Order: sequence, then C-alpha cells, then structure tokens
Amino acid sequence: MLKRLQFLFAPQVPEASSDTGARDLSLAICVLLLEAAQADDVFTPEERDYVIRTLKERYELNDEEAETLMEHASSERENSVDLWQFTNRLNERMNRDEKQEVLSEVWEVIYADGKLDAHEDYLAHRLAALLNLSHGDFIAAKLEAQDRLRGGAPPV
Repeated sequence: MLKRLQFLFAPQVPEASSDTGARDLSLAICVLLLEAAQADDVFTPEERDYVIRTLKERYELNDEEAETLMEHASSERENSVDLWQFTNRLNERMNRDEKQEVLSEVWEVIYADGKLDAHEDYLAHRLAALLNLSHGDFIAAKLEAQDRLRGGAPPV
C-alpha cells in the first residue's frame, strides 16, 4: 500500500515533460520563423510555403500537423509582447550550433521572397543577439542560408 501511495504522489515526469519541452521548442522556432516572414509586413506565399516546408522537414510533420503548428504559433506570436520568451526557450534547450541552424532557417525565410528588407535585416541581428550568438555565428548562418537557397545543402 505504501508503494502504491508513493507511486500516486511521485511526479510523473519522464516522457510527458520531454514531449512538452519538444512542443515548446517547436512552437518557439515556428514563432521566430513567422516573425521573420512578417518582418516586412508582407507574408508572401513563398514565405508561407517555406515555413510549412521547414516545419515538415524539421519535425517530420504531415501537411495538417504543420498547418496546425503554424496556426498555434501565429496565435502565440500575436499575443506575445516580445521575442525574449521564445528565444529564451531555445537558449535553455539548444547548443550554439542548433541555435545557429535556427538563425539560418530564419535567413532562408527572409530570403524566400527574393528580397531583403531593412526590417528583416534588423530582426535577424536582434534574434542573433537574443540567442547569444556571435557576429561570426550570425554571418555563418546567413551564408549557409544563401548557399542552401542557391542549391547547396538541403535545409534542415
């Protein structure tokens, strides 16, 4: 009986918290991608398609799951006051290389419509700072995105 009571009151952490952590991380990344896509106040079909494709490849989602994640992230983005809460999730759970990869994906979304707006460039700089990435990491992420968009390595 004592063992049963201990089991009932013990925290049930293992898989549930890792699933929640993964969901929080995917939501945070999606918010950042949407922020990049809409930094110039225009959300083009190319940017939207790129965000969906990135979500599908990064998280192995089908179309419906990617759309649902994007809708949820869009709602979170609209109800947030800043980006710190999202970048902080990445800082807590990702290493430098993983955060640089996210910044590279942000650059790909920025370049998806074929032009770089000053607001988009500012956002990329701001995200790099919030993610505690160096200027070298920032440049590497930008060059990696340009290379992939020219037909180099596939995204994600």
